[in-house]
Amino acid sequence: MKKNVPHANILIVDRGNIPTGASTRNAGFACIGSATELLAHARAAGEQKMLEMVAMRYEGLSRIQKVFGKKEIEYERYGGYELITDKQYGKLKQLKNDLGWLNITLRKAIKNEKTFRVADKKIKDFGFKQTSHLIESKTEAQLHSGKLLQALLKKVQGMGVQVFTQTEIKSFQKTGGKIILQTNLPVNLSTDQLLICTNGFASQLLPEIDVIPVRGQVLVTSPVKKLAFRGAFHFDEGFYYFRNLSGNRVLLGGARNTALEAENSNEFTVTNTIQAELERFLSTVVLPKQKYSIEHRWSGIMGMGSGKFPIIKRIEKNIYCAVRMSGMGVALSPVVGDIVARQMLYK
Repeated sequence: MKKNVPHANILIVDRGNIPTGASTRNAGFACIGSATELLAHARAAGEQKMLEMVAMRYEGLSRIQKVFGKKEIEYERYGGYELITDKQYGKLKQLKNDLGWLNITLRKAIKNEKTFRVADKKIKDFGFKQTSHLIESKTEAQLHSGKLLQALLKKVQGMGVQVFTQTEIKSFQKTGGKIILQTNLPVNLSTDQLLICTNGFASQLLPEIDVIPVRGQVLVTSPVKKLAFRGAFHFDEGFYYFRNLSGNRVLLGGARNTALEAENSNEFTVTNTIQAELERFLSTVVLPKQKYSIEHRWSGIMGMGSGKFPIIKRIEKNIYCAVRMSGMGVALSPVVGDIVARQMLYK
């Protein structure tokens, strides 16, 4: 918006010291989605919808790489993998058939000639257990979420965009041609146009919107001696995810599908149920017979709903929203931001 209208007076308001919903609490995956997630999406919503989503994710990641330096955001392209069990695919032939269909289909959305391939020989190299097959993707990468946010704030503030932190919008109403925002401060704010992009917390300001807050829990290990793998890893349609961090640490998150209703929450807490499952998966599948301890645990709040596509629309005159990133905000946000900015500028 600032590039298109340099004289525009733009203010970003955030209730935390820094954005803490999922912006800084995500796992730092720069990905288009795992093979089994995309296959499941195609079955549920149709091939075309799946392709549209992949195209948005791929374009978003491409824009991040064009705008920010790799060192600036610790963008590392080690590739991505997905662990497959016999329960998912009893026969290798069926897995190869599904990947063949997916690769051919994805050419309509992204440039890669062959996005996914079977890489079973790496299972032993990585030291994984209870894993029958391994899918590899060269398109996957990872980044430092905090440094990405820091770089983004530096860029927009350098363009003249103001940022208010520790300012919570309690409600809003239209008065005399202006939109008045009630805050937790002694003063209110007023604006000509309002964009609500609080993702998982959107229903607090827009009660009727199809967005459910969903908690994603994460843990981080101590340094692991001779860590055997590098990359972004998925399991069970992306419900489990892990990757290496600097210092030979492992970040592991997910497992919310073991307690779906309980994890439909906007509370920033970690629970014994999910953390125990993450530790079980870590010790039996990812790092069997390895020595380590758990040094950090946290949770972030994602925005989910009845569909995977973001909600980008005008709520009413001069009021817009861009929410429901479905756990893929890193990849989607550059494209979503562009779409909603155009809606607001050329209304």
